[in-house]
Amino acid sequence: MRPALLLATLATLAACSAGGTLNQGAGGVYAPGPARGKGADPLATGHRLMASGQPDLALQAFLRAAARDGLTPDTLAGLGSANLRLGRLGQAEGLLRRAVEEDPGFAAAWNNLGVLLMEREHHGEASEAFRRAYAADSGGSDTIRDNLRLALARMEDPAFSGIDEGDPP
Repeated sequence: MRPALLLATLATLAACSAGGTLNQGAGGVYAPGPARGKGADPLATGHRLMASGQPDLALQAFLRAAARDGLTPDTLAGLGSANLRLGRLGQAEGLLRRAVEEDPGFAAAWNNLGVLLMEREHHGEASEAFRRAYAADSGGSDTIRDNLRLALARMEDPAFSGIDEGDPP
């Protein structure tokens, strides 16, 4: 009987307190509610994670961006780039091809598609992707130019590695 009486007394005392004071900071404990506001842009977060060498986390951020914004050329290219870095060439190729189909002037997507095609040893198609990337970038990227040179050299000589090894020590 005593535990039931104690429980009833505690319930009555709890009902007498001012409602909603637990979530307020005035003289008491503050328990924050759910986060409000926009938060970080998942597309920008994905790019930062890719730059820091974390493609698995970047893929999750790009998926959040796709859920928020839809499958735009930016989200498609981000998803494709993350999959490329993770070695998922089949998934990456489909996503990158969709990105450049929807935005033919997207230099970064063309470049990443070229990198993927080089991995698959499709040097002719890779050189065309690099040409399109270089044209879309108006020749402003040394990286794209170097990728194009390497693809053209491998088309002429598939054994060419592009690395000057010099004389052995």
